[in-house]
Order: sequence, then C-alpha cells, then structure tokens
Amino acid sequence: MRSSNPVFSRRGFSRAGGYAGFNAQQQPPQAGNPYATNPYAQQANPYAAPQPQAPGQPYAPPAAPPSAGRMTMDDVVARTGMTLGLVVVAAAVSWITGLSLGLAVGAGLVAMVLGFVQSFKRKPSPALILAYAAFEGLFLGALSNYVNQWVNGAAMQAVLGTMAVFTAVLVLYKTRIIRVTQRFYRFVMAAAIGFVLLMAVNLLFAVFGGGDGLGFRSGGLGILFGVIGVVLGALFLALDFKQVEDGIAYGAPKEEAWLSAFGLTLTLVWIYLEFLRLVAILQGDN
Repeated sequence: MRSSNPVFSRRGFSRAGGYAGFNAQQQPPQAGNPYATNPYAQQANPYAAPQPQAPGQPYAPPAAPPSAGRMTMDDVVARTGMTLGLVVVAAAVSWITGLSLGLAVGAGLVAMVLGFVQSFKRKPSPALILAYAAFEGLFLGALSNYVNQWVNGAAMQAVLGTMAVFTAVLVLYKTRIIRVTQRFYRFVMAAAIGFVLLMAVNLLFAVFGGGDGLGFRSGGLGILFGVIGVVLGALFLALDFKQVEDGIAYGAPKEEAWLSAFGLTLTLVWIYLEFLRLVAILQGDN
C-alpha cells in the first residue's frame, strides 16, 4: 500500500507496487495517443490484461478495459459528497447536542482505528468508510464547538480556509502548475513523516511532562508548524488528485471511487484541523 495522506496509508492505483504513474517506463509520443504530451501519464495500464505479441513486433500496450464497471469522475464526486456530507451532518449533530470533549476524543479514536483498518484492507469497504466519516464528524463537531466558544468564528474561518486551499490546489493542478512527479511524491512523503514524528514527540512530552510539550503547537512555533501542516495538506491534495486522474484514465474498478473519497476526506480533515489550530493561536492571544 502507498499513501497520499500524512496519517493513514492506503493502496494506490498502481499494481506494480508503487504510486500510480511513477513506476512505469516512459514511451515516445505516438500519433493519436491522448497522453503523448502529458508528463503525468502512466504508459502502462495496470488494469488491462497484456495482449499477445507477435515475434519481431514492438511491444503492444495493453488494451483498455471495458467501460462497464470503470471508475468515473461522477463516481468520485458522488462518493466524496456522501463521505464529506456525513462528516458535516455528524459534526452538526455533535455541535448542536453539545457532545462532551471526552466522548468526542473517544469518537476520534474510533475514527482513527476505522481509518487504519480500511487502509490495510485490499478492497474499499463503503460501510467502513462511512462509519469512519460519522465518528470523525462527531469528533470535529465537538472540537470545533469548544474552540469556537474560546475564539468566536474560528470554525467558520477554518472551513473557509479549507475550501480556499482545496480550490487553489485544484486550479493549480488542472493548469499543471503543480506537477506530481516521483520526486514530488518522495519529497511530500518525507516531509510528512518528519512532521508527524515531531508532532508525536511533542505529544509525548506534553502527556508525560505537562504543559505544551516542546512548544510545537503553541505560540510562535505553533503558528509556524500550523502553516507547515496546511502546506503539507495542500501537497497531499495534489497527490489525491493525481490518484483520481490515474484511476479514471486507466480504468480503475468502480469501487476504487470509495478509496478516492476516503483519501480526499482524510486530507481535508487534516487541513481543517490545522486551520482550526492556527485560528485559535492567532486570535486566542488577541
């Protein structure tokens, strides 16, 4: 499995053991090939069966799989809408009912476990993904309500910030200003691993030493690491878009749309939490 999320790992679309589009050999442009000038195009279709090759003839690329049962953009949008919609509904219920932080933390832990279970499954489980969305929503709603009581309007500012980042990355990706290459992928993953390890160490110091730990999540350092967290989330959005693009282009099974929805939800939740923390730090001192 490969990951385009800093917390959870999940299988990518490539069956050759790497991230989709990164472990296929480049081929020279061919007339009529719609991906001839696409620097992101994967030249080997991991979902098509190899075609017989006559002696002395050059390699023939695999035929595209049948259109029936293939993932489409509509599938991805619909399932992402369902998953994010459930997160929003659960968050609203948690907010309105005034769910306690203790229960919210429990819901967050359940969501984390469900996320890990889905990450290591060979196939996406819609029930598991939707259950994750429900528990994640309960956690986010209670946490947002708590922060909003301390800093009025923090939740709405975090939502607007998340939407702005999503829109900006989508535009930059579609215009190819952001180019998802193997080097890009390795850099993002290395940065994410370092970031998560630092946050884990900070959490351990906070739990056993009290206070803010090493101070990575408060004050000036908190602002710096909050900005880094948002930037990392934006970069992971680009990886998510790449995964969706490859899956559609190379005939991923329709069920893989649930994995795309799961990945996008994880990344957007990550960005939202970082924005919520940033707003709390920036306005909490005013």
